[in-house]
Amino acid sequence: MKPSLLTALKNRLRRRNLDAVLISQPHNRRYLSGFSALDHGIEETAGVLLIPRRGTPQLITDSRFALAARAEAPTFEVIIHRKGLIPCLKKLCQDQQIRRCGFESHYTLHATADKLAKMAKHIDMELVALTDLVEKMRICKDEAEQTKIEQAVLLNEEVFQEVFAQLRPGLSEIEVALLIENSMRRKGAERPSFDTIVAAGPNSAQPHAVPGLRPIQAGEPLVIDMGLILAGYCSDMTRTVVLGEPDHKTKEIIRLVRQAQQAGMAAVRAGVTGKEVDEAARSIIRDAGYGDNFGHGLGHGVGLAVHEAPGLSPRYKKKLKPGMVVTVEPGIYIEGWGGVRLENMVVVEEDGCRLLNRDTTFIDI
Repeated sequence: MKPSLLTALKNRLRRRNLDAVLISQPHNRRYLSGFSALDHGIEETAGVLLIPRRGTPQLITDSRFALAARAEAPTFEVIIHRKGLIPCLKKLCQDQQIRRCGFESHYTLHATADKLAKMAKHIDMELVALTDLVEKMRICKDEAEQTKIEQAVLLNEEVFQEVFAQLRPGLSEIEVALLIENSMRRKGAERPSFDTIVAAGPNSAQPHAVPGLRPIQAGEPLVIDMGLILAGYCSDMTRTVVLGEPDHKTKEIIRLVRQAQQAGMAAVRAGVTGKEVDEAARSIIRDAGYGDNFGHGLGHGVGLAVHEAPGLSPRYKKKLKPGMVVTVEPGIYIEGWGGVRLENMVVVEEDGCRLLNRDTTFIDI
């Protein structure tokens, strides 16, 4: 953990009159400690952090992750539980005389919360449900984080360029997705940041289409939404291309979506709301008569998680701040025909935004 993060977190605990906090959400766990092990599901944790307001923070895990924990979280005391997580926590909280302990209620199963409540009652400790305690610390990225995200973006583009050169009619959507994810791994990514979307023709009318066995046809829109994780940080990019010559309608819609994207990026700056940025792009699409064909928000934050705060949508009324990293991804989706989405990532700055993408691979329209 960076000393500055530790200080900031302990200040938050002090303001809430908490003696400690229990961190179980994987991205928060990695952010605070460096421990990168993945949970196999919300019902099976790779470990938790117990961070007291005073004293040494602790990483509690099991023997499967002992070596990784000690290597990745050197500023934490690594504790290997032998008889289960709850008995171990009970002893630690008793030994440290923790009387008020926060926990991440938004990432805790009801069954686990029930076990924690019984444990707390037995040792006369108050459990305090928390949401977004660490997420609020993560929302603005420092220079080191911005650099890592930019490196993930550029590697993502390198993968796209490699695969784009191999595209041809007749390949199936799933074949293209496999080419992308194989390239990511070969080039050093930890893994995709989400399930790769490859959607051609009518399938591209689904914003989150699942790649299938359908062969890609010449002349139809092909939406590729891809992202990878590098050094813990995510990238997210969407390109819409056409193999062969696009027809007039496809050209028209791609131009329109690109215009909306440019308007959205031009609107991004510190002090404006996510709603205002969304409207700058959405109005372009609405005025062209496709308002009902753009159902999702314009963008979202990206960091250790591929979807995190802030949002660019009609519902996000908070102001953007310098250091936030967001996607700008307008789209138009027409049932029975297909869809177009274009997505870049930008860093919010005082007087505008900094585009992280360098790739300009588009069809010549």
